[in-house]
Formats: sequence, structure tokens, C-alpha cells
Amino acid sequence: MNIPREIGGQLSKLRTPAKIQDFVNSLPFNFEKRGETHRSVAESLKAGEAHCFEGALIAAAALQMQGRPPLILDLKTARPDFDHVVTLFKEGKYWGAISKTNHAVLRYREPVYKSIRELAMSYFHEYFLYENGKKTLRSYSKPFDLSKQKIDWINSKENLADLAHKLDKSPHINMLTPKQIKNLRKADKIERESLDTEEYRS
Repeated sequence: MNIPREIGGQLSKLRTPAKIQDFVNSLPFNFEKRGETHRSVAESLKAGEAHCFEGALIAAAALQMQGRPPLILDLKTARPDFDHVVTLFKEGKYWGAISKTNHAVLRYREPVYKSIRELAMSYFHEYFLYENGKKTLRSYSKPFDLSKQKIDWINSKENLADLAHKLDKSPHINMLTPKQIKNLRKADKIERESLDTEEYRS
């Protein structure tokens, strides 16, 4: 999919995953004050803000400009918690992830993981509910290749809810057995309090 010059100009200087992460971090968090959004890369850059799904698309576009595949990964939770989406990249044999989040957890992952499962599991202990410490991460998607999608995720002016739904319904791999879920220990109070630290205030 072609990347327009105005978008390419913003992303072309981001020559490494670390620099892409720095750029994504610099965008204020999209708190969806006017309703749920799933913006394309162009619309997110125009708005000057992004949440995890939108940040993942921006990072994927920047990676695609480097000649890398635009792959995203869905981390699926038990309700009432929310899923999280990251962008995958690979350095040699090892996987890493770019992540847009407003908290001190669920962030960038260095390319040190031998498999997608190993990378996904690195998010497990960070994923819990603030109210009671219940750990909620349950499954992760197979790498979702945006280059194979017919939806214009780079330039569209439409809400990309259909793309988000397609990612949500794509094949996912369970992380835990029922017995493991039953025996999970809740996060400690000090861990829960770490969620009070936010990069941007709503």
C-alpha cells in the first residue's frame, strides 16, 4: 500500500524500532472523549494523538517504510479488562514490540524474545485490574499482517472498526490452562498502585 508523501515525511526519519517507539510515545494519548475511534495512520497523525490500536498502525507504517512487514499482535483479556495491540518487529532471530500505552506497564519490548509466545508472555504479569489485582491476559493472536488486508489502514478517513474486529476474530492462542487460571495470584497493592502513573492526563 502506498504511503503518501506527507505521511512518509513524518515517518521516514524513524529508522529504527526504538525511534519509532519514541515518536509514538510523543503523541498524546487518545482518550476518545468524543466516542470510540479506530483511526487510520493519516487521521491519527492529523489528530496528533493515538491509543494502542492507532499507535500500532502508525508503528506498522513506519516499519513498512523500512522494508519490514507491518505486523501487529492482539493481546486478549478476560472482561472487564481491555485488549491491547502492539506492533511486532524482528532483529535477526529475535522478536520485539512497539507499544502505545498511557501507563508504566505494557510498553516497548526489546528484540530479545525467541518466539511470539515468549514475547506475549512477557506482558502477562503486567496485565491486571487496578481494582482488585486480578490478572487478566488470556490469549494472543498470530501475527496479523496488515499488508494482506484490503482495508486502507494508512489513508482512510473512515473509522477502522472493521479492521479492529477482524484482528479480534483472527486466530488466537490460549496462554493458560483452566487450572492455571483458577490458581492465579492477584497482583500486589504496590503493583496496582503503579497504574496511577500516567504519561498523559485525560
